[in-house]
This record gives sequence, C-alpha cells and structure tokens, in this order.
Amino acid sequence: MLEPLRPEHARELAPVLDDDALHAFTGGEPASEAELRARYARQAEGQSPDGAQGWLNWVARDRATRAPVGTVQATISDADGRRSAELAWVVATTRQGEGLATEAAGAAMDWLREHGVTRFVAHIHPDHAASAAVARRLALVATEERHEGEVRWVGS
Repeated sequence: MLEPLRPEHARELAPVLDDDALHAFTGGEPASEAELRARYARQAEGQSPDGAQGWLNWVARDRATRAPVGTVQATISDADGRRSAELAWVVATTRQGEGLATEAAGAAMDWLREHGVTRFVAHIHPDHAASAAVARRLALVATEERHEGEVRWVGS
C-alpha cells in the first residue's frame, strides 16, 4: 500500500533505507534521518524549482503490518503532447523478492494513469537484474537508449 511521503516519514524510513547494498547500482550511501527529512521536505513541494516537473513520492508499506518497506517516486513531465512519469522504486533488502516493488510501483502507475499519465520510463543499471525483473512485470520494455549508463525502460 502507498501513502504520500512527508518529511515526518524520515524517522521510520531511515532505518529501513540504512543499507549500503541499496546503493550498489545507484551509487552514494545511505542518508541520515536529517538528510532524509530535508530531501522529503523538498520533494513534498511537489514540483521542481522551475516548475517544469511534478514530483510525487510515496512510502510503500506492508499491507499486513503497515511497516514501511521502501519508497516509490514519480517525476512527471509533459513532452511531445504526452504526460510521462519517470519511475523509481526502492525496497529494503530484507524485503526484496516478495513482489513488493512490483506491487508498489504498479499501484503508483495505476494512480498515475487515472491522472492522465500515458507513458512510463525507468532508468535501471544494466546489471541490476532485480529492478529489470520489476520493470518487465510492469510491462516496461528495455530500449537501446542509455542515460548516465543506465538502460532506459519505457511503457504505457
């Protein structure tokens, strides 16, 4: 299940996301609670500083326990007469392999479709088999395009 991400979620998400393994393909390192709070505050503004992109972010929660398991992000833009969403998802390593990323990202896609999004994009490291599997289950297709070394996946 998804709920809109707010700065207050940093407290419960910091321990869930405090895992170097989550950065194996994306680089960087785990953020502190204070860093997450500041990031979530910026994201909660709902758009890029120039207003060109919309930002939607959600906490993904376990349906049974309501414990946070990760996040889903959508960056919305309009190009070529189409509303597009660039998706990103992260699920705690202890919960990977349960279908939670597919469920959470799929729920976000359903909501976004209801709100006019007709194209979806994800950028995935070419060696990140788990995220590629999620993308395939979401009916995204790998393209030959690369963005900062990552494969561009697209779907509608």
